[in-house]
Amino acid sequence: MALRRSDDMTSAERTALYRTLAHPLRGRILDYLGKHGEANSATLADVLGESTGSTSYHLRKLAELGLIAEIAEKSAGRERWWKSLPFHHTTPDPATMEPAEYAAAEHLGRLKAGHDVELYLRAVREWAGPDGWAQVQRLGTHLTKAQVGEFMTEYLALIERYTFAREDAVDGAQPMSIRLFAVPDSPA
Repeated sequence: MALRRSDDMTSAERTALYRTLAHPLRGRILDYLGKHGEANSATLADVLGESTGSTSYHLRKLAELGLIAEIAEKSAGRERWWKSLPFHHTTPDPATMEPAEYAAAEHLGRLKAGHDVELYLRAVREWAGPDGWAQVQRLGTHLTKAQVGEFMTEYLALIERYTFAREDAVDGAQPMSIRLFAVPDSPA
C-alpha cells in the first residue's frame, strides 16, 4: 500500500486526524500496532485494559482515517485483525489553517509535548554513555532560516536511511523514539 501523506488532506480531514490522534486510547492502539504489527479487538482490550466494544469502535475510527487497515486473510466472522498503515504527517503553516484545525493541532501538540518530555527524562535516566541505547544531545549554534530548512531535509533523509519498518527489522533492532526540535533562542 502506498504511503498516505497529510499534505494530500483538506483542512477538515486534518482536523479529524488531529482529533483522532489526540484520543488517548486511539494513541495507545496505534502505538501497540506499531510495535507489534497486528492485533484484534480482544487482544487490544486485554493488553490495554479496555472492553472489546471500546477497542472495536476505536479501531473502526482509525480505519476511517486510513491509519490502520483490516487484515482480510486473518479476519473471520466477527473477529477482525488490524495492522497500521504507512503515514507521513507534517503540520502545515498555522497561518494557513482554519480555526478548528489550528485548535485541534494545538491540542494534539500539547499532548505530544508532555509525552516527549517524559521520553527526554527517561533518556537522561537511562543514559549509559555514548554506546548505550538512550542518547541525549543538546547543541546551541547559529543558522540562517534557509540553513534550518536544509538541515531538516537532510535530517529526515538521514532518519530514512537508518530506519526501517517493524516488519523489515533486523535481529537486535528495537522500537526507538527519536525527537528533534530546532527553535531560535529568542523569538524571530
